[in-house]
Amino acid sequence: MSFQNPRRLPWLTVVSAAVYAADRLSKIWVSHHIELGGAIPVIPRVLRFTHWTNDGAAFSMFADSTSPAKVRWGLVAFTAIAALAVLALLIRWGSRFRLATVALALILGGALGNLHDRIVYGAVVDFIEVHIFIYHWPDFNIADSAIVTGACLLVLDSLLPHHERDS
Repeated sequence: MSFQNPRRLPWLTVVSAAVYAADRLSKIWVSHHIELGGAIPVIPRVLRFTHWTNDGAAFSMFADSTSPAKVRWGLVAFTAIAALAVLALLIRWGSRFRLATVALALILGGALGNLHDRIVYGAVVDFIEVHIFIYHWPDFNIADSAIVTGACLLVLDSLLPHHERDS
């Protein structure tokens, strides 16, 4: 479903800002309440809040690089370019309130949250640790969750029929 309205873009930027704010506030809370390497069980054997930093990319790729400054600034540049591309798409499609634009707003907010950490601290704060049976998911944060959720919504949107887009 899609609605044409030039006033949709501000609401989409509110979504991005809410993701960014939730990410920043949660990371600040973790940094002040859990020592680095520590953990607080939330649901025993399922969910813990931890405090780790990731100076690499997703799943700590490139974290063991012999050129950590190049990795850091390369990731900053990549994330900034990606965020600008997503912002451009939001501006272009922002008058339409649909699954794809909400997905882009989530991705933008998440990208900006992790970009802030990389620029200011040199690494991203990760704090959500999940265990499902014997599987352990690498620690992540709210920004990561928003990016993955947005990407999944984009895939879902691409699978749905868009009759109004064709007209």
